[in-house]
Amino acid sequence: MQRLFLASTSTVHGKPYLTYILPKLAQFFKGVDEIVFIPYARPSGLTHDEYTAVARKAFATINIKVKGLHEFNNPIKAVKEAKGFFTGGGNSFVLLNELYQLEVLPLLKETVLSGVPYFGTSAGSNVAGQSIKNTNDMPIVYPPSFEALGAIPFNINPHYLDPDPTSKHMGETRETRIKEYQFFNKIPVIGLREGSWLEVKGEEIKLRGTLTARWFEVGKDALEIEPNTFL
Repeated sequence: MQRLFLASTSTVHGKPYLTYILPKLAQFFKGVDEIVFIPYARPSGLTHDEYTAVARKAFATINIKVKGLHEFNNPIKAVKEAKGFFTGGGNSFVLLNELYQLEVLPLLKETVLSGVPYFGTSAGSNVAGQSIKNTNDMPIVYPPSFEALGAIPFNINPHYLDPDPTSKHMGETRETRIKEYQFFNKIPVIGLREGSWLEVKGEEIKLRGTLTARWFEVGKDALEIEPNTFL
């Protein structure tokens, strides 16, 4: 039975990295003493070692060891033998491209679907969907495909923003962009606001956190989903 924890963000305003969900992560990874960190999204130009060190420091507070996937001589073997995964945020195109280049994407999907716990934030949550077509990132590299893990039957738009009624900005809103996507694609999209996450257990998917989420389905009005609702 697959188990995923898909967060909109790693950091909420005013709190250090991951601290807002560390107690929940301790429960999610209960019985797991070491996880594999997938650092390839590389936010803000961090090296893989630097990014892994950030994740390692946070998880040390809940007594879980972290080893970066890039630290293994054989990444395919590492994925196959992992007790759990954390895929960090950054650029979704860079992340997905690297997973394709390393040829680990199919195995990662198989391993996650078999029940190995998977935690993702931002880009790491994007790649859990059917594709990364609803990322907010610039396509600074060109992966072989936009198709992703497909661990959930819809796509995620993390860091979802509502229109600011006081703003004079005339560009497209996040909702407009998602509806543009659905003009050409039939896959539903959930807009996850900062501090929200999805809890996946088998075929059950629940919205967690204190905020509502925005649900977009082709041919229907967008809906506000209340916390603790099963999708």
